[in-house]
Amino acid sequence: MSKIRKMMDNNKKRFALFLVFALMIVCVAAVFYYREYRTRYVTTDDAYVTGRIHVIASKVSGTVRTVYVEDNQFVKKDDVLVEIDDRDYDVRVREAESARNAEHAKLEEVSTKVDVTKKQLLELQFGVKSARANLNLQEANLKQADLDFKRAQKLRAKEVVPEERLEKAKTNYDVTAAQVEASREHLKQVEAALETQKALIQQTQSALKSQNSVVKQREETRKAEDLKKSYTKIYAPADGYITRKSVENGNQIQPGQPLMAVVPLDDIWVVANYKETQIENVKTGQKAKIKVDTYPDRDFEGTVQSIMAGTGSIFSLFPPENATGNYVKVVQRVPIKIVLNQGTDPNHILRVGMSVEPTIITKE
Repeated sequence: MSKIRKMMDNNKKRFALFLVFALMIVCVAAVFYYREYRTRYVTTDDAYVTGRIHVIASKVSGTVRTVYVEDNQFVKKDDVLVEIDDRDYDVRVREAESARNAEHAKLEEVSTKVDVTKKQLLELQFGVKSARANLNLQEANLKQADLDFKRAQKLRAKEVVPEERLEKAKTNYDVTAAQVEASREHLKQVEAALETQKALIQQTQSALKSQNSVVKQREETRKAEDLKKSYTKIYAPADGYITRKSVENGNQIQPGQPLMAVVPLDDIWVVANYKETQIENVKTGQKAKIKVDTYPDRDFEGTVQSIMAGTGSIFSLFPPENATGNYVKVVQRVPIKIVLNQGTDPNHILRVGMSVEPTIITKE
């Protein structure tokens, strides 16, 4: 009996040693597996689904005539969401149109005046040439009358011609001299009128340029009123779902007032806030598995697109200043953008703001 007991005690000791040895192997394997897992798979529960949220607001004030959508309704890009009463804007467009037409009529009037003054300038230029030619003719006649008068004086001194001929020659000389003086005065008047006409042309051209500017200004005003009228219809900027609708028919709205939001669910992604001690091996392009709290039995797939240039706290309203006060080291978190792979959410069951748990595969 004693031998049997000794054998049983020895077997128990061997079994106990075997169990301890096996447990040690399991612990070592578990530690090794955990370390390998941590280097290959990086997980966080500080993550959520986000996307582009188009806040819909009016650019003009007015009374809402019709709201065409309801909460959670799917809309396509360029669908009409809200229509504002545009009667006031119609009046402004017509007023701007009338003002533009009136200034355009003035422009045509000034343009016609410019054409008339240019024609008058051509006439005066021709008149100057004619007056100069007439002055040259009269001066030639004066030279001839002077020669005739001097010749008549010599012949009368010799009593070859009668006194009457000398008097006629003197009269002809005086008349011709007066005509020359009159031609000179006429030329001066025409030249003065020509300079006045040139100044008038410059004045009318300046008025034409100024009126052109006024017409362009009125045209821009009319275009601005047309643009404001076009803003009375508010369109969807993208395909998506209506959320946070806060406008109804008959509401008085102001520019910039949020009316609703359009959320496209075909362009959403995950923002995962990983600890700075976790992202040593994280790189863009790595695959990720995403668990969603709403759908625990389903995995979504994604890809690391980018890593934020700073930690989340550094962009807060009051970023930490470690150089002042008592410094306490706190592990910071770095936001990482994970885009969903195409086809991983074909029915758009994910919603913006959902909590998720992404796991980045750093090594295959």
